[in-house]
Amino acid sequence: MRRKLEVAIAGGGIGGLTAALALQARGLNVAVFEQAPAFREIGSGIALGANAVRLLNRIGLENCLKTIGSANNGLMLLSHHGVPVTTSSRATTPPPAGNAGGYTVHRAEFVSLLIDAQPEGTLHFGHRCVRAEETSDRVRLTFASGATIEADIFVGADGIHSVGQREIGLETRPTSEGCMAYRGVIPAERLPWANNLNSLKMWIGSGRSFICYPVSRGRLINVVAFVPTDRECVETWSAPGDLNKLAAEYSDWDAPVLQMIGALDETFCWGIYDRAPLPYWSTARMTLLGDAAHPMVPHFGQGAGQAIEDGFALAVLLEHAATEQVPARLRAYQRLRIERTSRVQAISREAGRFYRSEHRNASEREQQLASWTSAGRWIFGYDVEEAARELLSEVA
Repeated sequence: MRRKLEVAIAGGGIGGLTAALALQARGLNVAVFEQAPAFREIGSGIALGANAVRLLNRIGLENCLKTIGSANNGLMLLSHHGVPVTTSSRATTPPPAGNAGGYTVHRAEFVSLLIDAQPEGTLHFGHRCVRAEETSDRVRLTFASGATIEADIFVGADGIHSVGQREIGLETRPTSEGCMAYRGVIPAERLPWANNLNSLKMWIGSGRSFICYPVSRGRLINVVAFVPTDRECVETWSAPGDLNKLAAEYSDWDAPVLQMIGALDETFCWGIYDRAPLPYWSTARMTLLGDAAHPMVPHFGQGAGQAIEDGFALAVLLEHAATEQVPARLRAYQRLRIERTSRVQAISREAGRFYRSEHRNASEREQQLASWTSAGRWIFGYDVEEAARELLSEVA
């Protein structure tokens, strides 16, 4: 009987945890090593597109997602003065199109759900990976404590400053988008109109954008404000922000925007960074996923979704693989994912520029919205497991 492959994942965030579940569902042995001593997610929201949700449903998380998520019913765009941004054919514009079945969730609740779903013994806190070395048929991981382990495959899911990326021979620097984000959550009862909020709502233009959407089954409203900056900002979600500075950035905006800023008890600042696509992701027994491979700006809501797709693609390609087949399977994974994630990165950047523009030319605006309708179908309608199975038929 063929021995189950052993996979070691560095990073216990959304990408690493979902990859672990997908790999385990296909019969691989998985250990996840997280440098933090314990789970410590802050309160903020994220969008899970239909492309990610259908995958999570397949590993038994459908009912769990329904208990924490708010259905994503599209996106309503307004000018910074509250005028609907429409096309000639619709009163509200719901790009990204094709996202029926998506959710908005509280990040902490989602990560907690993923942790609770892990089989006992999978997740190891307090393990900071500092070295990964390939041998002829294994990978040896060394941790800051001096402890070492061996596995058949190493997956770097350790974020934009990835040790895994360094260990496969790449040295890259994140690139700022020239803006920063203020994040916060507001109890829905503080906003008289929030009970009717059943989609994402975004105010755009004047060099800024402001988005809100429900999380925690509508009990909380997540807000994110994108403002220009010419300084380096931290890439963490937990740096404290100044509410007075935030209010000053939006002093002449639509009344609901000012209401939301006034209802915040606190806000956190977040630098917006991505990075040019990498030339490769994998060596013979080491590979990357999520932000370690393709960090992306958040304007199309695909940071988590593309990381989730990575993990499921990897699981399909490694299922039933013998140890000598691992190098070819990791090359196939890289081939499958680099082109798609690079394209999603570019679309996300374009969306951010559009949201912060004035849109004085209605024709150009409508052309851009029409192109996103097509992009949305391509992103949200994609089934990465089906694509991986098709590719697997070509791989030794």
